[in-house]
Amino acid sequence: MAPRLQLEKAAWRWAETVRPEEVSQEHIETAYRIWLEPCIRGVCRRNCKGNPNCLVGIGEHIWLGEIDENSFHNIDDPNCERRKKNSFVGLTNLGATCYVNTFLQVWFLNLELRQALYLCPSTCSDYMMGDGIQEEKDYEPQTICEHLQYLFALLQNSNRRYIDPSGFVKALGLDTGQQQDAQEFSKLFMSLLEDTLSKQKNPDVRNIVQQQFCGEYAYVTVCNQCGRESKLLSKFYELELNIQGHKQLTDCISEFLKEEKLEGDNRYFCENCQSKQNATRKIRLLSLPCTLNLQLMRFVFDRQTGHKKKLNTYIGFSELLDMEPYVEHKGGSYVYELSAVLIHRGVSAYSGHYIAHVKDPQSGEWYKFNDEDIEKMEGKKLQLGIEEDLAEPSKSQTRKPKCGKGTHCSRNAYMLVYRLQTQEKPNTTIQVPAFLQELVDRDNSKFEEWCIEMAEMRKQSVDKGKAKHEEVKELYQRLPAGAEPYEFVSLEWLQKWLDESTPTKPIDNHACLCSHDKLHPDKISIMKRISEYAADIFYSRYGGGPRLTVKALCKECVVERCRVLRLKNQLNEDYKTVNNLLKATVKGNGGFWVGKSSLRSWRQLALEQLDEQDGDADQSNGKMNGSTLNKDESKEERKEEEEELNFNEDILCPHGELCISENERRLVSKEAWSKLQQYFPKAPEFPSYKECCSQCKILEREGEENEALHKMIANEQKTSLPNLFQDKNRPCLSNWPEDTDVLYIVSQFFVEEWRKFVRKPTRCSPVSSVGNSALLCPHGGLMFTFASMTKEDSKLIALIWPSEWQMIQKLFVVDHIIKITRTEGGDASLSETQYISEPKLCPECREGLLCQQQRDLREYTQATIYVHKVVDNKKVMKDSAPELNVSSSETEEDKEEAKPDGEKDPDFNQSNGGTKRQKISHQNYIAYQKQVIRRSMRHRKVRGEKALLVSANQTLKELKIQIMHAFSVAPFDQNLSIDGKILSDDCATLGTLGVIPESVILLKADEPIADYAAMDDVMQVCMPEEGFKGTGLLGH
Repeated sequence: MAPRLQLEKAAWRWAETVRPEEVSQEHIETAYRIWLEPCIRGVCRRNCKGNPNCLVGIGEHIWLGEIDENSFHNIDDPNCERRKKNSFVGLTNLGATCYVNTFLQVWFLNLELRQALYLCPSTCSDYMMGDGIQEEKDYEPQTICEHLQYLFALLQNSNRRYIDPSGFVKALGLDTGQQQDAQEFSKLFMSLLEDTLSKQKNPDVRNIVQQQFCGEYAYVTVCNQCGRESKLLSKFYELELNIQGHKQLTDCISEFLKEEKLEGDNRYFCENCQSKQNATRKIRLLSLPCTLNLQLMRFVFDRQTGHKKKLNTYIGFSELLDMEPYVEHKGGSYVYELSAVLIHRGVSAYSGHYIAHVKDPQSGEWYKFNDEDIEKMEGKKLQLGIEEDLAEPSKSQTRKPKCGKGTHCSRNAYMLVYRLQTQEKPNTTIQVPAFLQELVDRDNSKFEEWCIEMAEMRKQSVDKGKAKHEEVKELYQRLPAGAEPYEFVSLEWLQKWLDESTPTKPIDNHACLCSHDKLHPDKISIMKRISEYAADIFYSRYGGGPRLTVKALCKECVVERCRVLRLKNQLNEDYKTVNNLLKATVKGNGGFWVGKSSLRSWRQLALEQLDEQDGDADQSNGKMNGSTLNKDESKEERKEEEEELNFNEDILCPHGELCISENERRLVSKEAWSKLQQYFPKAPEFPSYKECCSQCKILEREGEENEALHKMIANEQKTSLPNLFQDKNRPCLSNWPEDTDVLYIVSQFFVEEWRKFVRKPTRCSPVSSVGNSALLCPHGGLMFTFASMTKEDSKLIALIWPSEWQMIQKLFVVDHIIKITRTEGGDASLSETQYISEPKLCPECREGLLCQQQRDLREYTQATIYVHKVVDNKKVMKDSAPELNVSSSETEEDKEEAKPDGEKDPDFNQSNGGTKRQKISHQNYIAYQKQVIRRSMRHRKVRGEKALLVSANQTLKELKIQIMHAFSVAPFDQNLSIDGKILSDDCATLGTLGVIPESVILLKADEPIADYAAMDDVMQVCMPEEGFKGTGLLGH
């Protein structure tokens, strides 16, 4: 089938030879493309949107032929969530709680610990009612032991593939989004559990942690002089082994127990010798627990960076570990079997994933526990401690050493758990207490109900899909209309009918109607012609409307479109004719005034006007089947269209008459005007004899008179106050003039506005009032002290000589008189000169002003500061703030033009290193500040400097993170200073450190860290490391 544009042209080609009044039914059907050939499946590859008879490629391919019933639903088989036979139950990762899940699985597979916890009494008896559990509310464990009991019971007998440990995690107060130190978690939880169980009466429960995990060693110090031994006994729950520089676990244990020499400054005070002596110190293992936890210290403190790092070196370990050589008392068996390997995947100490390889004590088989997923490890998969790193391996990564039978090596194992080897078989019948089993049964019942519900939903979806399949197979064959009665339905609705993922909505044809409530000819490209038989079935099953039968073909729209097309074709000829007519000179009074702008663009305006009806139709119809245009967008578009001038409206004055400016219009001949009128019948018509607008003439005369008056006023005021205008011979408070005891004050804003008017009287309005109220508080008191007016507030006021003040009173309205009087002391006790202001200072409002200023410096948000990187210790001084007053070689007019639009007064000098603009707490003065005292907050950036958006309440640590992204300098390599002051307190806020808007912070970078690929880890480093602060592990 031909492309859509070709079909469009073919459908309206007849309009070139047929006049609008000659349009017949045949022309209408051609315009609506009724008799285009339908496309054939297999020949047409995709749907032809220009052909209403093309019903190929609308989504029918998925329904024709045999369909797998699983495609009728998107619901997974609920049995996939069911626990497989002879398998373990997983734990859901709540975000970053994989480290918790690994330990829970290891502790669960410690049968003695599980049995003891089951013996622990529970408050569940309050939850029981009669012979069963209350049905109306869920069980909520109250203590850590109860949470662990319930979790272990679910892990043992749940029917689910994995369970949710959120109750346990919430009870501990852990942050599910932050990964914590797994080794620290293990220590703290064991301590918490031991403390909790110590209150139990049953000794098997009370002592289980010590029986399973607690061993004892002694710190032994031997004096080299007298041979005296000093012992310090200590209990341990795990041995922390240094792995740096070692390749085998046994080497790590040997180093842990090696003898240390105490010499020199580190000598030992021997109580027997009563003096400091050389000595040796070592650790002696006195007793070992049933479960030996060996912590491999993979996460160590890096002195160079000041943060933790992970040691990714391989450590070899065996499945059998003989601890007898390391124990002081040699009696008994000390052979241990490996029972668990805890693994951290990832190269960084601040990110990664935790999993565990754990041995089932009952079957002796190994399993990999990875949150929800549990996999049996056998054959080639039985490589303990071996896991793929999350990050891509670097080229310099060391190769994995070869391991013999019964030995393994790992670069990611951080904890090894060994169990004392015994001849006795482990107890295989650990019974879940009845109350816990009842809770598990209840949870299993909920799971089964969910499975049944999901299966039913799957069945319903399949049944609906099969019914839809039969419907489509039946109706699609009857869709083509041929020569039989037909109707129109939108392509979008047909596609949604064939789309299995969305329910079919009622047919909505309103969006494709024209203004005559019939089918719009321009909408035929998105409509499809179907048989009346198929349409009847669609409307009976899905409803909707209105139905678009053969009577919906709109003759009025076709006739109008024919007229528009003929005009468009004629436009090119008329454009040439009008251009030729415009070349001739108009004689006499037979011409018409036309705007020059309209003449330049009349052809485009005519085209837009001819397309306007179609455009309006598209806009009003919007999208098909319930979708509408954005109301706000359509309003904005209509408003813009209204603001655009129509033809010849460019010579209309505001009163709707002919404008007085002849530069904007020209005369055209009567013949040219008649041609233009064919396209713009509603355009304003102005014959050559038409008079210009009388009101505009009056206003023009008044404007000329006002300009003359303003010039006269400006000249008079400039002559009366020459020094004030030229800013010459101005008095100064810090150096009081000798020839006067009184100086008057006006606002600097008044002076600047007056100077603007005097410079450009025709562009600016005359200044009538001094406006001194802006310098006073609501109580009528002065807002400035004498001292402040000599320094920071000097830019807010202008000092006036008494002679100038007399002239100001004649020329302007004075609302408040403000003056400073100098008085000499009359007696010896009052020999100092005093300066008295009238009105007097208002202390309360002045204090409010100062407080507001200080608050502004401490409470900003999203303000700009600049960070300048210092290279080779050379401090590049920042450019001073640009002054508004430009060089003296420029004229007064140039100075004025240089100011930004709307600026009212000159900038402040940044005498305080960039002080923020003045504000006070009172509304009138704040308004004055906003209008008048606009300080230039712009800063000229120099090379090596970047702007950052900051807030006063963010910490220096957070600023360093921003600087890291901007300059690629890690926070611990940043040395920051401001005005010579070193910024070192990472926890302090920028407000308290004196960082204010427009400040420039100097950055000196230390040598960069070696691996910048680990920038994400640096981000983690930068955040305050809270650890388990505030959690239940620390008793909170």
